Amino acid sequence: YAEIDKLFSFGEFNSLTGEHSNFSIWELLLFGVIGCLGGLIGACFNAANEALTLWRMAKVNHSKKRRFYEVLVVSLGVSILSYAMPYVWGRCTELPSDMQDWNNQEKNLVEALVPFQCIPKKEYNEVASLIFTDADTAIKQLFHFRESGEDDSSTFSSAALFLFFFPYILMATVVYGIAVPSGLFVPSLLSGAAFGRLCGHLLHKLDHTSGTFADSGTYALMGAAAVLGGMARMTISLTVILLEATGDMQYVLPLMLTLMAARFTGNVFNEGLYDIHIKLRSIPFLEEEVPAIAERYEIVAGQVMSKTDVKCLRPVERAGVVYDLLRSCRHGTFPIVDTASGGTLYGTASRSMLCTLLQRRAFGDPGVLSESAYTPNDPDSPNNNGNNSDISRLGPKRLSPLVQWDTIERVFPRYPTIEDVEMRPNDRNCWLDLRPYANTAPFTVNETASIQRSYRLFRTLGLRQLCVVNHNNQVVGIITRKDLLPEALADSLIRGRNAQNRGENGNGEQGDTHEPDETESLPILS
Repeated sequence: YAEIDKLFSFGEFNSLTGEHSNFSIWELLLFGVIGCLGGLIGACFNAANEALTLWRMAKVNHSKKRRFYEVLVVSLGVSILSYAMPYVWGRCTELPSDMQDWNNQEKNLVEALVPFQCIPKKEYNEVASLIFTDADTAIKQLFHFRESGEDDSSTFSSAALFLFFFPYILMATVVYGIAVPSGLFVPSLLSGAAFGRLCGHLLHKLDHTSGTFADSGTYALMGAAAVLGGMARMTISLTVILLEATGDMQYVLPLMLTLMAARFTGNVFNEGLYDIHIKLRSIPFLEEEVPAIAERYEIVAGQVMSKTDVKCLRPVERAGVVYDLLRSCRHGTFPIVDTASGGTLYGTASRSMLCTLLQRRAFGDPGVLSESAYTPNDPDSPNNNGNNSDISRLGPKRLSPLVQWDTIERVFPRYPTIEDVEMRPNDRNCWLDLRPYANTAPFTVNETASIQRSYRLFRTLGLRQLCVVNHNNQVVGIITRKDLLPEALADSLIRGRNAQNRGENGNGEQGDTHEPDETESLPILS
């Protein structure tokens, strides 16, 4: 059983005014302003981290030694800066003395304060208490530590929060992206809590602590949500996470308003940090909505599919052919076509499965089947290499040893690669029977299908590739996630228009020199 104290929580939020809420309705406007400021902070964080990541990709990430040295330098710099900040503060604050009406949670937070360069059990260093404690403890202190007096004598002062906030978020900007498992959730919460509590302090000083505004802990919670939302640009999920961590339903509306304001403000300047890194790493991530260019123009699967890069295999293939194919390309899946019928789709074979079969030498004897037993096939078939054969006359007979599926999947996810396979010269002419391992019911789409349908197939089924067939179920191309990105769709649109113009010029017609109108239909590439 998990210990409750070890679970991530913001502590217990108690009402400071009996049964009433900890904030006034009119303060929702202030929470919205804090959300806008958090969105601006998040946009600056994302822009700085993006520029730093681009520099790392160009100068550091290509060398393991440089990545290691970067970790050493950043760790040393963060350690020196974190240790120097309490020295720069150089002030000691007396511990609260009157804690009779304080609950156990608040008393435990007082005990967690750090007496760095101060008298133990009498004084504490405000900046050291935020840096030298665990991040979750520091967050709880910012959320629940009480204030007393106009001079903030028993809390974190405005100057201490200011001194902690800027260096800490600067360190988070530099650390995120180095070769260590560094997160973003807790650092953004802690820096945002310091920012929100700083805003609460400034409001209380303007009001001379007469009780007009909510306590600084409430503003710290809104600041944490604002900065986190400004970086990640998520609304509903963050609202649920923060609400579960607080355990208080009174903060539903303020959290939603703050996160929405942070997201809308941040989106004015750039995208969320996760979206930025997805694009920097060239990960073909498909958004939930179909790209606008696909909705605006009539694009079909035949226009966006890859035709020249399609590599096909026969149901029974030479081991040397499979080995050379895997060495020559990095495709993850290969269509298996029946060459006797001009390239009819038989199924698909994954790269991991092919590498496993080659490594386990699941070959048949070269003499078990002869090329002369096959009937020559259509020379225009997609896999015609002079060795096309009539595989239908083989029947159910297996031409190579059978490897059980549990043996193939046993090494998941560390499948062998083609570099792990040793192909002997006398094994190249052996037969590899792929029929027992082929996926004979792959997802396919017709070449005349709309691109919206292909996009939704990828999104709903989690596909990585989709075979494109004609009306005779012959493989004419393949679509991957990269082909459905907005940039790839725009390139396909341009290629289609250029092909249309070339076709008109080739027929003796005068081609237009201007760009086609948006209402013009697009050609279907054949």
